[in-house]
Amino acid sequence: MVTRADTEQHIEVHKFRAGVVVSVSAAALILQAFLPSYFPHARDYLELPLLVTLYFGLSRRNPSSGLLLGLVIGLVQDGLGKTLSPIGLYGISKTLVGYAASSVGARLDVEHPIARFLLTFAFFHFHHAVLVVTKQWLLAQQEPYANLTLLIASLVNAALAIVLFPVLDRLRKT
Repeated sequence: MVTRADTEQHIEVHKFRAGVVVSVSAAALILQAFLPSYFPHARDYLELPLLVTLYFGLSRRNPSSGLLLGLVIGLVQDGLGKTLSPIGLYGISKTLVGYAASSVGARLDVEHPIARFLLTFAFFHFHHAVLVVTKQWLLAQQEPYANLTLLIASLVNAALAIVLFPVLDRLRKT
C-alpha cells in the first residue's frame, strides 16, 4: 500500500549561521546603493536586493520569514535610493516577491541551476510588474511595463543568480 507520505517529495528547509541573512542583505543593499556611482548602468540592470530576497525566500521556504525579509529589504532599499520615488514602492514589491518565493520554494526543488535561472527571470518580471501597477494605481504615474532594458536586466539578474546562489549555498549550516 502506497501512502501519501511515500508519494510526496521531501524538500529540505535550509538553515543559516547566525548573522548570515543580515550581513548578506546589508552587503547587497550597500552594493546596490553605491555601484551606480562607479558603474552608471548598474542602476538599470542590477537588482541585488531582489536576488538576496529570492535566495533566502527559496532556501528557507517559510512564507512568513520571506514576507518579512522582503519587507525589510524593500523598505531599506527605498530609504537608500537616490531617486525621488516614494518610500514603500520597493517594500511592497519585495514583500510580495519574498512571500511568493518562499511559497514556491516550499513546493518545488529549486537547487538546479536551470530552475534558479527560470525562477529568477520570472520573479524579476513579477517584481517589476508589482512596481508598475503600484505606480499606476497609487501614484497615477504612467510607466511602460515591457522594454528592451527590462528584458536585458532580467537576463543579467538570472545569469547572476546562477553564479551568486551557489556562493550563498556555502553559508548554510551543515
